[in-house]
Order: sequence, then C-alpha cells, then structure tokens
Amino acid sequence: MPRARRALLLLLSALVLPVLLLGAACAAPGSTPAAGSGGTPVVTIGVADASENYWNVFTEKAAGAGITVQLVNFTDYNQPNPALSQNQLQLNQFQHLQYLANYNVKNNDTLVPIGATAVYPLPLYSLKHTSVDQIPQGGQIAIPNDPTNEARSLLVLQAAKLITLRGGGNSLSTTNDIDTATSKVTVLPVDAAQTAANLASVDGAIVNNNYATAAKLGKDKRIFADDPNSDASKPYINTFVARAADKDNPTYQQLVAIYHSPEVEAAIRADLGEDTIFKNNDAADLQSETVRIEDDIRKIGS
Repeated sequence: MPRARRALLLLLSALVLPVLLLGAACAAPGSTPAAGSGGTPVVTIGVADASENYWNVFTEKAAGAGITVQLVNFTDYNQPNPALSQNQLQLNQFQHLQYLANYNVKNNDTLVPIGATAVYPLPLYSLKHTSVDQIPQGGQIAIPNDPTNEARSLLVLQAAKLITLRGGGNSLSTTNDIDTATSKVTVLPVDAAQTAANLASVDGAIVNNNYATAAKLGKDKRIFADDPNSDASKPYINTFVARAADKDNPTYQQLVAIYHSPEVEAAIRADLGEDTIFKNNDAADLQSETVRIEDDIRKIGS
C-alpha cells in the first residue's frame, strides 16, 4: 500500500465509523450513486484521515457541485478494500498503486484506480543523528512491516547507502533480499503504527507520512527521503479506487476533479505539507500501471 502522507499503509486495529451505518448510502456495483434527500447523489468514501481539515473543504466543494460525500474513517489499512469490494463503500482513497496491486493479487480482486491524487516522499527520521553519515556501522533502522511499505523502505535505505539489496532491489523486495555482508545497518520490521514510537530506541525509522504527522516529526528530524518524482516512485502514486464496474462513473470522475481544485489542493498542502506532489495521471495510465505491477507480483509468486 499512504507528508502517504496518508498513504500507505499503516496497520492499526479499529474501524472508527461502524460499517453498519453505510447501508442507506451504498450502491450496487455498476449502479449510479445512491440518492439522498432532494435526489442528490450520495457517495461514501473510505479514508484513513477523515479528521484532516482538507476533507471538510473537499466535501463542501462536492456539495456545491450537487454531490453529498460521506466519509468513513479506517485506522486499519486491511479494511477499506474489502469494504469497497463488498459494496459497503463506493470509493476509497488511502492507498497507492503498489498496495492496490498487492491486494488484488492476494485476494483475486479487480478493484481499479480511477484518478491520481498525490505522491509523497517516504522519509527516514532520526532522533539521534542529523545526517545519514552519522549512523554507525551496525546501527538499527525500524521500517514498516507490511509488504508494500517494507519494499519501498528498503529501497529508501539502499538509496541512502545504508543497505545493499541483492539484484538491486525492486518494489517487491523483502528483508530476505538484504545483503547483510555489505550493509551498514540492521533492519527492524515493525507494525507501521509503531515506527515513530520506536525512534527513541533505534538509530532511525522509516515513518509513513500520516504517522509522522501524528508524532509531530518535523523536517528537522528527517535525514533522508526518496524522490517522489522519479520513475521508481510511480507505483506509489495514491489514487481514488472503485470497483471495476464503476471505473467510468461520471460522478466519481467529478470527485477526482474536485480533489484537484485549487481550494482543495491548498487545504491538502496546509494539512499534509508543502512537499505534497500532486499527480494527474489519467485513469487508463493508472490502470495500466496497476496491471503491470500485478503481473510482476504473479511472476514472483509463480
């Protein structure tokens, strides 16, 4: 799978808003959005950061366009895709393409990206050191242990010259691919929600953007980050995701456009940071990239 800064991925334990409340707002696959009072469409979107102010700006802009948006907040990244697949949501917006592809392959699902939102750097933070060079030989780095964030974290550490990955590494690398003989540090995989909490006891930690925000980790604690504009970062573009039957739904496409309105983008930057890199890849490009990643995952698994 979300300063990622909601991205990706990010595993806590509870569904904040009960899914049972969604019944009246959900539509069947391929149907138009459910109608609310006055006949306006109602679209239920699963997110991981509903408390951020930019969602208020987004929902207000959507209301002005005649669309009622209901947000359902998840604190467990394992939940929004099954909820979407099971018609409890109509869209979700919390994940990047790599996370989505991994989910689809693992669960034999066909969820599709319908519009890009943004890509975020994945930073390495430290409370003990002010540069990568200060990290000692044999130092320890905590990273998220979910597959997609683990792979990206390993690529970040390799770019920082702290580890070496056999074969150069890729978006499917695991800790088993670390060449320990030529690596400077050891890697400690932990739940993504615990990476920031581990900072006091390790030399550094890769912390997803939303957890960094919650832990009040400022740029002064960041000692390295990957390049969000590089080709290698394309799998980490965050997206709105729908069921395959809804990929061309015009109301959903209108919501993607509203997300990129000047007012919403300004609110996102205010909440998530000035290093937010907005992306406008069209749906066909995103879907093609997802299929490519899924094919790579299947090849490795075969």
